[in-house]
Amino acid sequence: MSQGRELNKAELLAVLDWYRAAGVDLAVGEDPVDRFAQPASSTAAPSPQRPQQQPGGEAPAPLLTGTQAILGDPTEARKLAASAATLDQLRSVLEAYDGCSLKFRATQLVFADGNPEAQIMLIGEAPGAEEDRQGKPFVGRSGQLLDRMLGAIGLDRTKVYIVNTVPWRPPGNRTPTPEEMELCLPFLHRQAELVAPKLVLTLGGPAMQTVLRTTAGIIKMRGRWQDVTLGNHEVPALPTLHPAYLLRNPAAKQQAWHDLLSLKMRMEALGLS
Repeated sequence: MSQGRELNKAELLAVLDWYRAAGVDLAVGEDPVDRFAQPASSTAAPSPQRPQQQPGGEAPAPLLTGTQAILGDPTEARKLAASAATLDQLRSVLEAYDGCSLKFRATQLVFADGNPEAQIMLIGEAPGAEEDRQGKPFVGRSGQLLDRMLGAIGLDRTKVYIVNTVPWRPPGNRTPTPEEMELCLPFLHRQAELVAPKLVLTLGGPAMQTVLRTTAGIIKMRGRWQDVTLGNHEVPALPTLHPAYLLRNPAAKQQAWHDLLSLKMRMEALGLS
């Protein structure tokens, strides 16, 4: 590429895709700035400034310092989650909740998909780029594979309820931090209490570790039923591999198939099929 040449449309789109994959999804100014053309002294990072008091007497919202910035605390999250008597109220509470900094980098809340009356609950890790755009969990390539996996044992989205451990997309699709998980966990627990599923299927390592409260790896734990408590709701849970992992490692689909057969057998034993 010649230096100074204007990029064509395809090249501009490729740059934007690269930025989005790297987690650069927030503009800091209205006009572009050529940092390479600026003197070295003008590119130095400014020293942090103390927020100024506004004329109305209210202090401005605190600035986020990187992707790890946390504004709330789990105690507040637990109180807010417990105040919701229905799933609609819980969604409204989450839409108004500013305690987790993931919200400020995401396009919208990704609350749930499927049937809230379903007796099987699927729990994933976090929304991806496509989920962030559509506002529903598992709608990208991994969601398409999940639909085929469910169909193989006679299920579809009308027969399951799908959520994530965190309802906002982490920048660059990174794994949510333990602090972010802890802030969002009360809302996940409240969802489980309100839906009251008979069975839970966790998808991927982070979701399994959050639900089972373990640091063990998914390869070791997948396929093993365990009784878990989500809020005040006790339910058998089965960890399995995330569809995105299966897309990268097709040979692992055999393991996931065994897990699905185990889910199907448990459904039949409970009369859920």
